[in-house]
Amino acid sequence: MLCEYDALPGISHACGHNTIRAAGLGAGLAVAKVARALGGRVVSLGTPAEEGGGGKEFMIRRGAFDDIRLAVIVHPADRDLRTMHTIAIQQLDVQNAGRAAHAAAGPHMGLKALDAAVLGYNAVAALRQHIRPEERIHGIFADGGDKPNIVPSKGATEWYVRSGNMDSLQALKARVLDCLHSGALSAGCEVHHKWIDPPFCNMIDNRPLLDLYVQNAMEVGRHPLPEMEGCDSRWTDRHGKCQLLGPRNSPHDQGVTRGHTDPHTRGRSARRTRGRGSGRHRRCADHGAHTRRLSGK
Repeated sequence: MLCEYDALPGISHACGHNTIRAAGLGAGLAVAKVARALGGRVVSLGTPAEEGGGGKEFMIRRGAFDDIRLAVIVHPADRDLRTMHTIAIQQLDVQNAGRAAHAAAGPHMGLKALDAAVLGYNAVAALRQHIRPEERIHGIFADGGDKPNIVPSKGATEWYVRSGNMDSLQALKARVLDCLHSGALSAGCEVHHKWIDPPFCNMIDNRPLLDLYVQNAMEVGRHPLPEMEGCDSRWTDRHGKCQLLGPRNSPHDQGVTRGHTDPHTRGRSARRTRGRGSGRHRRCADHGAHTRRLSGK
């Protein structure tokens, strides 16, 4: 049972990590004894740095999931969903280096790093017309200089690059870098880039497990909607080895932060705990019997 818990700068628990933790701990405690009796084991695993930072990716690489056959998580949202398709993503930082000069007295002596950043940005904007429908590229300007009368010697942009799977993500990353390098070349500047953290993998759903989750959720009064059609353009922090269950759409704002502390939200956390715990119970029992599908009654 994956238990996210980090509060986010400025918005605290607007992403609902406190609810995720409560549901994960509750479900883990509820079925631990049953799992042991059936020859299984339940682990409630704290997972930090899930909003960027690649927390679970590093945990996977360092063996935290080596003896785990099934990883589950539930995420608060504005609706209950059977699943939500998510795509691969990696973050990119770009620094442009030019040469400072006085913009009025000697502009010909400068190399404007901001121009390099702008030209690279525009090249990426043109690239967007010719990428796959599920792919996304988002960028912002992080540094464009200090004063209008100084030719900026530095410029910086930050990017998210997303694609349907890890293979297509690698290809798209190369195309984005070509655009950014072309901008620097046009402005006579240097460009340096750094891919931030490991890439987050696209999600591969365990459909039988999702069906079981829906069945148990309905027994405690929840009615998950069918999965959304097509490829969702968001990304997941669960990583490819971790199974996503339940809702996954959560607004990140302070209004949601306040909502996570009211009695209604606490009641929903309890229902999610029962839904997850019951599903885990059945999964362990089915694994032991191999041929039976328990009704849970």
